[in-house]
Amino acid sequence: MPGAEILFEDRGDAGRRLAERLAPYADERPVVFALPRGGVPVGAEVARSLGAPLEIIVSRKLGAPGQPEFGIGAVAPGGVRILNERAVRALDIGEDYLDLISARESAEVERRLRLFRGEGRPYPDLDGRTAILVDDGLATGVTARAALLALRRLAPRRLVLAVPVCAPQTANLLRPETDDLICLLDPPDLEAIGLWYRDFNQVPDREVVRLIEEARRRTEPDITEENAGPEEH
Repeated sequence: MPGAEILFEDRGDAGRRLAERLAPYADERPVVFALPRGGVPVGAEVARSLGAPLEIIVSRKLGAPGQPEFGIGAVAPGGVRILNERAVRALDIGEDYLDLISARESAEVERRLRLFRGEGRPYPDLDGRTAILVDDGLATGVTARAALLALRRLAPRRLVLAVPVCAPQTANLLRPETDDLICLLDPPDLEAIGLWYRDFNQVPDREVVRLIEEARRRTEPDITEENAGPEEH
């Protein structure tokens, strides 16, 4: 169990602390990508501190047959799918099941993207920019890995993974997928992400939408004013 002195108060506190470590990237026109739902309050604080846009990227775990909590892989936008081949072989999982669960979770990825980002809204052009992927913590890291692969396909200048707390073995696994990995705490006895927060309540969909809209108002120009014609006299 962690000591009280190293607990994060909540996801907002974790995001503010994380932003301090990410400050050197403020001049690289960063775009912050958060994994919903828990990563969004963390990412919102990072984006606010860096003066960066806040975006959402959705990744979904693929559960084993009859054991949905046991991840055998993950999917992310752009047709990204990763598999734990060792687990697939050990459980003797066939291609039919993998195709079925991948299609189902990919549809959920698209549904959540529409919910949180809006219909048909493209991602920003990352040419010459740094993409920062943020979550509230990493245990196995399977969904974060899929999200990293999806972001790499958008060709950012640099790809950074930033989390308040992570398992050391997961950090070692994901480090080759990034240009930089920042983790404030990497306890060998992680157990569960929520143990490292005093407040780890679930984040409802409406809070995710609110934080995204707030970030857009802060970082996007007022199109209405820009497109307004001359006043009539």
